[in-house]
Amino acid sequence: MHHFQCILQAQRCLGWGPLASVSWLLLRTCRAHSSFSSTTCPGPEGQQEDGVREDFSSRLATGPTFQHFLRSASVPQEKLASSDVVDPPPYLTVDELLGRQRKVYLETYGCQMNVNDTEIAWSILQKSGYLRTSNLQEADVILLVTCSIREKAEQTIWNRLHQLKALKTKRLRSRVPLKIGILGCMAERLKEEILNREKMVDILAGPDAYRDLPRLLTVAESGQQAANVLLSLDETYADVMPVQTSPSATSAFVSIMRGCDNMCSYCIVPFTRGRERSRPVASILEEVRKLSEQGLKEVTLLGQNVNSYRDNSEVQFNNAVSTNLSRGFSTNYKTKQGGLRFAHLLDQVSRIDPEMRIRFTSPHPKDFPDEVLQLIHERDNICKQIHLPAQSGSSRVLEAMRRGYSREAYVELIHHVRESIPGVSLSSDFIAGFCGETEDDHLQTVSLLREVQYNMGFLFAYSMRQKTRAYHRLKDDVLEEVKLRRLEELITVFREEATKANKTSVGCTQLVLVEGLSKRSATELCGRNDGNLKVIFPDVEMEDATDSGLRVRAQPGDYVLVKITSASSQTLRGHVLCRTTLKDCSAHCSPE
Repeated sequence: MHHFQCILQAQRCLGWGPLASVSWLLLRTCRAHSSFSSTTCPGPEGQQEDGVREDFSSRLATGPTFQHFLRSASVPQEKLASSDVVDPPPYLTVDELLGRQRKVYLETYGCQMNVNDTEIAWSILQKSGYLRTSNLQEADVILLVTCSIREKAEQTIWNRLHQLKALKTKRLRSRVPLKIGILGCMAERLKEEILNREKMVDILAGPDAYRDLPRLLTVAESGQQAANVLLSLDETYADVMPVQTSPSATSAFVSIMRGCDNMCSYCIVPFTRGRERSRPVASILEEVRKLSEQGLKEVTLLGQNVNSYRDNSEVQFNNAVSTNLSRGFSTNYKTKQGGLRFAHLLDQVSRIDPEMRIRFTSPHPKDFPDEVLQLIHERDNICKQIHLPAQSGSSRVLEAMRRGYSREAYVELIHHVRESIPGVSLSSDFIAGFCGETEDDHLQTVSLLREVQYNMGFLFAYSMRQKTRAYHRLKDDVLEEVKLRRLEELITVFREEATKANKTSVGCTQLVLVEGLSKRSATELCGRNDGNLKVIFPDVEMEDATDSGLRVRAQPGDYVLVKITSASSQTLRGHVLCRTTLKDCSAHCSPE
C-alpha cells in the first residue's frame, strides 16, 4: 500500500497517538512528489553534505508504515509521562529531533488559553534541547501562537508575518536558516492557505499538535514546509508540565479542559480547538501543588467551557448521575452523564493551599449548578468573581446565537448568583451587530448592561467566521458602521454602570494580591482584589500584621489590605494599611 494511503487509512481508523500523527502537508507533498530529494536546504549546522541531505530526504519520503500507526496508537497517553524521550518516526533519528541549542522566540496573541499553550509548547521544545530567547534578532526559530476568534486577530498575524519577512530575507548565510512557525487556532482554521499565501512560513501546528513541534522543525530543516493540524478527541497535555517563564510571576494559568461542544452559531472555537475533553483530576492537582511549592499565590483554571469539566478517565467515575444545569438553560447536545464534575475539582484544588487564590475562566452560564455557587461562597480562597458571558440582551438574538437560554433565564441566574454569593463581582461578554440584530435588539442589550451593572466587560463587534453555523445559515446583514456605532454605545453604557458598581467599594478595606510596580508610576504598586479589579496604591512602608512591630514594603506575591478611596470603570485606588495573609484578612475586609 502507498504510504500516504496508509496514513489516510490510519487517520480514519485510529485515535492518533501524540506522535503517531503525521503532518497534513506531508500527505499533500507525497501526492505531488515521489520523493523529497528534489528540494533541500541547509541543515542546522550550515550547508550539509549532499549525501546526508539525500539520506534524510529519502528516509523522509519513505515515511512511516501502517504498522507504525497501529503500534503508536496503542500506547495510552498517560504512559508517555514516564519518559521524556519518545520513539521518533521511522524516517528520523533521535539525534535529528534534538534542538541542538537553537534559540526559540515565542510570541503570544489572544486569550489566556494561548498563554498556557505557549508554556506547553515551550516545555516540549525545552526537553528537545532548544533554548528560549526574548531577543527577536538572535532567534533561530520564531513561533507565533495565534488567535482566530475575529478577523482583526488574524489580520494582526498577517501584518506581523510581513514584518518578519524582512528579518528572514536579511539573515546572514553564515547563520542557521531562520524558521518561522504559526501555532494555534489560526493554523487550524486556515491550514494550507497560510502556506500558499506566505511561502516564508515553515511550519504549522494546530492546538493539538504541540508534541509534534520537534519533528515539524526537523522536517522544515530539509527545505519542506511542514504542518500538523489534526484535532484530537483526547489530547489534553496532561503529562506536560507548562514552564513558567517569569521568575517574578505571582499567578499562573492551569488548563483543565480543551475544546467546546456548545456550537454557538457565531463561534469558531469548536472548529479550531475541537471537541470537549478534560484532564484527569490527579494531573491538575499535581500541577497546582507544584505551583504552590514554587510560591505562586494565584491559579486560574482554564478552559473554553471551563465549568463543563468532566473527568471520565477512570471507570469508577462513569456513574449514571445526570448533569445539573442552571435553571432555565439547555444544551445544543445530548445531556452528558457521569464523570467527576467541576464542583469536585474546584473543591479539591481549593484545599491544596489556603493561601492560594483560585479563579476560573471562561465558563458558560448554563453550567452553574447550586453546588458550584455554594462552594464559591464557602471557600475563602475561591475568588468571589464570576464571568457570565451574556453575548446579547435580546432573547431573539440569543436564540439565533444558539446560546441555550433567554434573557429572562439569564437575569434570573444573575439574581440567584448574587443571592448565593453576597458581594460577588460579575463580568460578561457582549457582541454588537450579530446577524439580524435590529435596533430594538441592540437597545435590549443596552438595558441589560444597565440592569446588571457589571464590574468588568469584554465587548466586540461581530466578525463572521467561516465554518460556523452563522456562516452557513445566517446573513451578516448589519452594516459595519452600524456595528461600530452600537459597540461604542455598549462600551459607553458599560463604563458608566461599571463606575457606579465599582464606586460601592469606596470606603471598604479589600485584600489585594501585589503584582508589582504600577505601569504609570514608579512610586506606586499595582495588584488585584478578589473581584479581579486592578488596585493602585502608594509604595510605602506598612505594618506586618503577622509580625507585630515589623515595618515592611510590599513585594510581588504579598497580600496587603488596602482602603479604597476612589474608583473608575476599570481601576480602584487606595492607601495601604498592612501586610497580611489570605486566611487572616476576613476580619478586616468589611465596609466602614
